[in-house]
Amino acid sequence: MSFHARSPMTLALAVAGLLLGAGGAPAHAGGPPVDQAAGAATPASTTSSLGKAFGPSTPDQIALVEHLRNKGVVFYGAFWCVHCFKQKVLFGEQAGNRLPYVECAKDAAGAQACSAADVLAYPTWVMGNERRVGVQSLQELAVWTQFNGPTSFSDAKPGL
Repeated sequence: MSFHARSPMTLALAVAGLLLGAGGAPAHAGGPPVDQAAGAATPASTTSSLGKAFGPSTPDQIALVEHLRNKGVVFYGAFWCVHCFKQKVLFGEQAGNRLPYVECAKDAAGAQACSAADVLAYPTWVMGNERRVGVQSLQELAVWTQFNGPTSFSDAKPGL
């Protein structure tokens, strides 16, 4: 399984380096955004930091991401993580932009949220007390979260 591991010290150094490289100003303040329509525990997506997906989402991908949001699933990652980008790409553009994503490496608030969730590697998916580490296929996410919608996903894990 491919993923990026991190320690609290590594993350602290990475955040400090990013802040210094950005003139000391965090990318956004106040912690990860929260999508009030989906419930207080579901963060709004900030996956724009991961790059743009290659193509449009299918209705099945959109239905799955809305299911993940409704279940309170959270995807933790870092803007520099190639595997996090690959994870987003599996969803296509529209669904990828709706992922319940927390950016762990752009500012202190994100780093604190990831530390509080005990995220030790990227990407990490959390649902309640359960977690999955590494790139997950859409089918794996559907089974894990008991998605009952259409699952005609063509999502082999790309280039792993």
